Amino acid sequence: MREIAGYIPNIGEESFETKVLLFERNQETIEVEIPILTNEQMNRLIDKIKHSSRKVLKSFSVNELMNIIDEVIHRLLDRDSFYRQKAEKVLPIVTGYDEEMIRLGLTSYLKTFRKHELQRFLVEDLGNPLLLDDFQPRVKGGFSKAFSPDLITHIWSGNVPGLPLWSFISSLLVKAGNIGKVSSAEPLFAGWFAKLLVEIEPRLADCFAVLWWKGGEEERERLIFQQTDIVVGYGGNEAMEALRSRIPITKRFLPFGHKLSFGIVSKASLDSLKALQIAHLAALDVMRYDQQGCYSPHVFYVQKGGNVSPKEFARYIGHELEAFNRRFPRRKLSMAESMEMAAWKNKEEMNLFSNPNNEVLGNNQNDWTVVFEDSDLSLTPSSLNRVVKVKEFDHIEEVTEGLLMHRDYLQTVGIAASPPELFQWSRLLGSVGVTRMTALGSMTSPEAGWHHDGRFNVLDLINMVDIEASAEQLSEELAPYAD
Repeated sequence: MREIAGYIPNIGEESFETKVLLFERNQETIEVEIPILTNEQMNRLIDKIKHSSRKVLKSFSVNELMNIIDEVIHRLLDRDSFYRQKAEKVLPIVTGYDEEMIRLGLTSYLKTFRKHELQRFLVEDLGNPLLLDDFQPRVKGGFSKAFSPDLITHIWSGNVPGLPLWSFISSLLVKAGNIGKVSSAEPLFAGWFAKLLVEIEPRLADCFAVLWWKGGEEERERLIFQQTDIVVGYGGNEAMEALRSRIPITKRFLPFGHKLSFGIVSKASLDSLKALQIAHLAALDVMRYDQQGCYSPHVFYVQKGGNVSPKEFARYIGHELEAFNRRFPRRKLSMAESMEMAAWKNKEEMNLFSNPNNEVLGNNQNDWTVVFEDSDLSLTPSSLNRVVKVKEFDHIEEVTEGLLMHRDYLQTVGIAASPPELFQWSRLLGSVGVTRMTALGSMTSPEAGWHHDGRFNVLDLINMVDIEASAEQLSEELAPYAD
């Protein structure tokens, strides 16, 4: 099977140099052909997208753009549609994730971008989405309008299928032209989305491109970044630092680097009726995409004093992970991932000699691992791929004190607590750097309009332009009817 990745508008070229990536799973092989542009072709592409951004994309109303995106999403949600069937067939081979996990994950994720959810995006950030179309009155007097850049460049990661849609859709909503760089790990979904946009609204054909180039190509990236207005980057912190060094100081850079997330469980959740359900939700967050997202948990902090002890709760999570593994088998690991996981687990087993109350749980195939610790409350990254620690605590302050050293890296907390604890704990967790509190079981499914790493979806992509009340008053004095 052969797939063509990406999307390139017509720049007067019949053919491009290509690179072929091979993906294999369960004796099925897919060849993914990726076009590669020369610097001259890239310059022509950038000129075309910026021109179309100004002349075409900005002529659409925000409501028209939401309707177009909504239609794309409905086609991708339709399991009988061409691109949905392609995604369900191809993405498990490309990513290695279980077919059912891909199917359910795509549906849950895509629902976030339906029209009524896009309206939440815009209202959350702007209050009045019409700011994107024309000057709107301000309460204090005068008027304001949101102006978008001509070109936004996205450097996407491929750890979670469909991840590029967050920044791609946000940029389209503010009427900015787009160039997206896909990852070698998952080079297809963003291109399918772009092609569907053009099928539904051909006038958008020259307003964006989905490309690939080798990461770290300094000359190529400097060429692009010098001509773009905003760069949005996803990846590890070292990769983001390297990107920053190639972006002119006059350009806006929005990096989304490495983050740490965890769960926290109150003793109020640990009676004999609720504990198993909470453990199921916790295991669900661990299982989804094998902890590859920045919002996936590495640790669960479990409060002592409930009817179910933290150690027993760890066993509950292990039981649920084993059940999930039968339905959603973990993807096949690379040699490096297998070695890292084996080293991590071996270290934890060695720690049992000095900490006999600890416990290391797992099955014979090492499909998952749960480690219980009774003394160390530090937040340490796991080796991922369904590996997690459970740590017991007495008071929330014990947890937050140890989190201060990680405040630059904290993101999501999955929380199971009573209503008073929810708000009390959230205030304390927010004060040490956590930016998102959600229910256990929802850590990997952010709500529409969430503040990614504490920031906004569209506000960072626009400039607000004000007409102050004084200008309006003076214009009235100069009007023909003022005499």
